[in-house]
Amino acid sequence: MKPNPLRSWLAVAAVALCAFPQSTLAEPGFPNKPVKFLVGFGAGSGTDILARIVADEMAAELKQPFIVENRPGASAQLAAAAATQAAPDGYTLFFSPSSPMVVNPHVFKTLPYNPLKDFTAIGGVGTYPWVLAVDANLPIRTPKEFVAYAQANKGKVNYAYGTQAVRVPAEALNKLLKLDATGVPYKSSPDALSDVMGGRVQFLVIDLAAAQAQIQSGRLRPIAVTMSKRSDLVPNLPTIEESLGLKDFDLSAFAGLFGPANMPKDVVDKLSSTMLKVIAKPEVQKKIAAAGAEYGPLDSAAMAATVKRSYAIWGKKVADAGIQPE
Repeated sequence: MKPNPLRSWLAVAAVALCAFPQSTLAEPGFPNKPVKFLVGFGAGSGTDILARIVADEMAAELKQPFIVENRPGASAQLAAAAATQAAPDGYTLFFSPSSPMVVNPHVFKTLPYNPLKDFTAIGGVGTYPWVLAVDANLPIRTPKEFVAYAQANKGKVNYAYGTQAVRVPAEALNKLLKLDATGVPYKSSPDALSDVMGGRVQFLVIDLAAAQAQIQSGRLRPIAVTMSKRSDLVPNLPTIEESLGLKDFDLSAFAGLFGPANMPKDVVDKLSSTMLKVIAKPEVQKKIAAAGAEYGPLDSAAMAATVKRSYAIWGKKVADAGIQPE
């Protein structure tokens, strides 16, 4: 029997197709159905608000629904794990602050995901400034006055924290400055805020978005930011580095978009370029600022590099703070 050229060509083509992972083959016309943003925190949280801003703008740009689905619990581990288990086709994404990616690995003994291997970085939206804040009734208005007060009242000063992420900078300050303060855990940031304002606890580190109303009311006094540079949202507040001389004290939270590992490059590029396009609009930047975040666009490569760099920084600060994984 003579060989069939068409059959031979099809066989070669089939082998060639099998040589490429299915995840590298993008679906034509992406997106052609709703896209889901998983968020590891509840509705109304800073991350949720920012996710909805980005989702609404991307939906208008790409003419498909972008739906925010809240899956709170276990310090966002539930949402993160669900994102890594989704098909890598771009229809299930993870909108996240930095804590699930760079804090959780250092404060939990085990995680149901690997932040450096199980995700595809799509891009960054901005940064959540974190502030060192005190009970407004205390005679503290500067970081140096804070240190002097804590050292003069050793054994009597406590700090509050509602998440492991904000515990790390507070405990790092405690250890590095030898304050001998005691950390007091709370179920949530609002509970921690309430006790600081009530005078039962003296200070905390908290994201600006969560504390804006209390700061504006004068019941909570921010005295510094924990970033490496001053924030455009609170330009009058000094950094910990400049005010207290602690080098490389750069602890804040980024906000970004991620997908499962092995997403098709053209899908990643389309999602990334669309996100960067919509958040660059002046009216969207105003919404981002109103949500307590500082505009800071990052493309896919820059977001991936930021995760790796932040992972190392947080690992060192957790070690500096002497915090043992739970």
